[in-house]
Amino acid sequence: MTDGARARQREQTRRTLLRTSRRLFATRGYAAVGLAEIVHTAGVTKGALYHHFAGKADLFRAVLEQVQQEVAQKVAATADAEDDPWEQLKAGCRAFLMASTEPDVQQIMLIDGPAVLGWSDWRALDEAASARHLAEALTVLIEAGIIRPQPVEPLTHLLSGAMNEAALWLARSTDPGDLTDTWTALAQLLQALRPEPTSSAAGAPSGNRSPNGPVDQ
Repeated sequence: MTDGARARQREQTRRTLLRTSRRLFATRGYAAVGLAEIVHTAGVTKGALYHHFAGKADLFRAVLEQVQQEVAQKVAATADAEDDPWEQLKAGCRAFLMASTEPDVQQIMLIDGPAVLGWSDWRALDEAASARHLAEALTVLIEAGIIRPQPVEPLTHLLSGAMNEAALWLARSTDPGDLTDTWTALAQLLQALRPEPTSSAAGAPSGNRSPNGPVDQ
């Protein structure tokens, strides 16, 4: 077997282990899945697993990184589909909440992730996967005057923390209406970042009003 063929085989083994363990972790939870079950289901030896990963926790970390990257890519793609920077921010935040309701994301990223890795390591992975995109979006909005001038780093942490906490809560929620309520609250939180209308703008006649009151949209 050539070196290239061996490298391809090793990569195929790694992908198989990630795919198999992700399915097991998502359906059963980290604590209920053992290494013996993973290697048996994947059709590889324990030696092959240890060639790629230090153990079950290391394998889970790789699965978690994969899930987080997929969520970050989905959020970025949803945001990029909008032309307006403000709509991009809202679309990205909503996409994150929507992604957090998917069962595999809930179990791996939100329930087992903090418990297995610890809060600090889990937050570090989250920042590497998605916080950078949020910081970039907020920078654009501040520079364009769409939201109030303020330091980007603390604002990024505040919004990221709020969305992560909401996602963790949704992962344990049994009421389908909680997603809608959470987005409504988050949208209001985002709207509060925008500057107040100037007095002249506030007093100017609106095209959406008639002398008898607002016109229905």
